[in-house]
Amino acid sequence: MQVKKLDLRIKPNIRRVITLSYNIDRQSVIRIADKMMKIEPAERERVYGEILAHFAKRHRNLEQILEKYYRELEGFLPADLKLRAVDKLLLASYFTKEYSIEAAALFNPSIVPLNHPASSEDEQEFVISLRATGEGHISSIEFIQGKIDSEGEVSFKMPESDLATGPEVVRIIDADPLTVEIKFDPRIPLSERVIYPLTADESNGIEDLRLVRFEDKGEITYFGTYTAYDGKNIQTKLLETKDFNTFKTHTLRGAAIEDKGMALFPEKINDQYVMVSRQDGNNLYIMFSDNLFEWRSPEPLLIPEMPWELSKIGNCGSPLKTGEGWLLITHGVGPMRKYQLGACLLDAKNPKKVLGRMKEPLLGPDEDEREGYVPNVIYTCGAMIHRERLVVPYAMSDLASGIAIFNIEEILNAME
Repeated sequence: MQVKKLDLRIKPNIRRVITLSYNIDRQSVIRIADKMMKIEPAERERVYGEILAHFAKRHRNLEQILEKYYRELEGFLPADLKLRAVDKLLLASYFTKEYSIEAAALFNPSIVPLNHPASSEDEQEFVISLRATGEGHISSIEFIQGKIDSEGEVSFKMPESDLATGPEVVRIIDADPLTVEIKFDPRIPLSERVIYPLTADESNGIEDLRLVRFEDKGEITYFGTYTAYDGKNIQTKLLETKDFNTFKTHTLRGAAIEDKGMALFPEKINDQYVMVSRQDGNNLYIMFSDNLFEWRSPEPLLIPEMPWELSKIGNCGSPLKTGEGWLLITHGVGPMRKYQLGACLLDAKNPKKVLGRMKEPLLGPDEDEREGYVPNVIYTCGAMIHRERLVVPYAMSDLASGIAIFNIEEILNAME
């Protein structure tokens, strides 16, 4: 089978940093404020001037960020403490840190077609999501835009700068299930927007977003299932957006969410939502639900059978609709913990029925792709079909990412 691996490489950039507040507690706020206010006013101004000189060019609107963090600690301060504007910003800086979001890796991508008036059937814009991992191995979500033309050539709209920015607004809009709304300043390019852990259940990472363009009665919504990790427990949560500017994160319900790798079908089948997932650490399951936010009763779909996947299998994103049925990209783990991609075909109307399955791997690591944070791994969280091509962004050894392009007909013909 022919595969075209593009020369494009999406590599981590250690210069991309965001700001986070940290160590905000009453005792620390009172202690540092008291010591700071004993410094002469002119010296406080000088110190703050140094902060601006060293950090302002590394962030959009640093002073607005410090103002926001000051509001987080303001309630701990004595009511009679009089602070000038510069004092408030200086105090906030003691509870602010830079976080290098890509210091360890930029990997496990997924891709979705992006609706845009300029698009035609020969050229398609897309959005790629990426898992960015930094200090403490904590993961966030980033995005890159690009397009593929009629000849299958791919180009990226790369970031215009090294800047990275978190959301402008974060607010809880529903308590049961917990739903958090995230809004970005629309003037900030999509490639600079970062969704980092915001709630306790994802405090140690937002991992492996599987984006899907979901269509229901002519309405398009982009959903993404991801793994929330609090340092001890994992669960699947759901990201929702229509414009990649305003997002919602939803906590899901049901026993089936307590595992990794859930991926939503891009449309309802028989008026039900459908999800594939690995539920027992080894095998692939399918489940149906009338409620997008509640998942129970998974049914077995695939078990490891081939030598290259005997350890375990899982999905690599949402199934893709073809004229022959649902094309599902899988991953398998074999000897020496080598991860490779496979594929199977599910019945269009009854996706519990497997119509075909590749005996050999679809994609594995080349010699120059096997070294990284986790060696010998090829992995993806979602692919896209453009004309007769399957476009697969993939991670190599949990370090960086690339793109491979296949012919759909060749994949289907290779199935047994």
